[in-house]
Amino acid sequence: MHIHILGICGTFMGGIAAIARAAGHTVTGCDANVYPPMSDQLRALGIDLIEGFDASQADLKADIFVVGNVVTRGNPLMEAILERGLAYTSGPQWLADNVLRDKWVLAVAGTHGKTTTSAMLAWILDDARMRPGFLIGGVPQNFEVSARLTDTPFFVIEADEYDTAFFDKRSKFVHYRPRTVILNNLEYDHADIFPDLAAIETQFHHLVRTVPGNGLIVANGTDANLERVLTRGCWTPVEQFGGTDGWSAGEPDANGHFDVLFNGTLQGRVKWELIGEHNRMNALAAIAAARHAGVPAATAIDALSRFENVKRRMEIRGAVHGITVYDDFAHHPTAIATTVEGLRAKIGKSRILAVLEPRSNTMKLGVMKAQLPDSLVEADQVYCYGANLGWDPAEALAPLGDKARVFDNLDKLVSQLVADARPGDHVLMMSNGGFGGIHAKLLDALHHHYHEDIVLTPMHRYGGYA
Repeated sequence: MHIHILGICGTFMGGIAAIARAAGHTVTGCDANVYPPMSDQLRALGIDLIEGFDASQADLKADIFVVGNVVTRGNPLMEAILERGLAYTSGPQWLADNVLRDKWVLAVAGTHGKTTTSAMLAWILDDARMRPGFLIGGVPQNFEVSARLTDTPFFVIEADEYDTAFFDKRSKFVHYRPRTVILNNLEYDHADIFPDLAAIETQFHHLVRTVPGNGLIVANGTDANLERVLTRGCWTPVEQFGGTDGWSAGEPDANGHFDVLFNGTLQGRVKWELIGEHNRMNALAAIAAARHAGVPAATAIDALSRFENVKRRMEIRGAVHGITVYDDFAHHPTAIATTVEGLRAKIGKSRILAVLEPRSNTMKLGVMKAQLPDSLVEADQVYCYGANLGWDPAEALAPLGDKARVFDNLDKLVSQLVADARPGDHVLMMSNGGFGGIHAKLLDALHHHYHEDIVLTPMHRYGGYA
């Protein structure tokens, strides 16, 4: 079967492409914006990419067009598909019909932590020799790919609440029919499609309705919004984590190691280099979900000692003259705060130069702008790339005083960072996009400024929120 994917360079649709190729299908695709790591991954798989959505692609004689949610009415290719009556479907529906139908699906949902928790869960199962398939919204370092298909019963999927397609406004995760589901947390996001928190809670309850009675819901026991979702009706056993019942974590030592307890009984000790309470919560959820699939808690805990996190989660991109440059996916104020606070806990009193691109649809709408100053309070200097925003970032960041600066030119931002950074500083780049290649631009500029070689460091195994 020939599948042509519209919006193929999104992490989810790129994962669909990889899985379809592994299943033996001919896969091609198109997109308007192409940047690593997904573009590199697709090319490595030998998948042909077409730049843009011109209507002539309707002549490719594809058996079906798989449509990403980036595609809207008015898209030239989509209009041609509709006018000619060609077969099309959404990515989640294609995955459900062709891959997930006969699988034990382990889905990870939540506003934050989906990618990291999915990567943890897939790694635990893989380390236990269960060889799960997976589709994750990032590239786990343990696997170096975001998606794979195997012949085992198990499939781990990052379960996104964003809408499915222009013709299916349900959340993606309602298609997946999981037997095991993690509900990591829930707060307001995706302001471009959800009018309020209650609308998101309704979608989460749709997910809860699809989990069978012999399944398991692993839920954050400290999240009042999730509690509200479950009180609407729940037909599946629930194990909580993070609260007083179920799974809990002991206080970490100076190395970030911590005990794992289930109903007060010690299960083992996680020994790793990740930082932050959010990662301990992610670990508890992954351990609980893996146990439901047959992995003893002690085995899961041991596997996490070899977990290498996900690209773009506090990934060290390089260092010049003692100035370390990080890349992180954080873009929601809660994720930004947790990432900055986690780095602060790791580096102590060294300076943090936080560089933010408010790029998500929610951030572009300015819905979360009032929360930004508090999320960045632990940073010593704040730099915001404010091009193409519908609100004034300088006004929003005014509570931070002189330590916040706004730029609408990327080259000027890089020049200012070179002027301000000094040995021992940590430059934390935060964006859910490519950020114009700013990481490489800054490292190159620092190299020329100090006439030193760039030290490219393998990604440290501690990480950000998502």
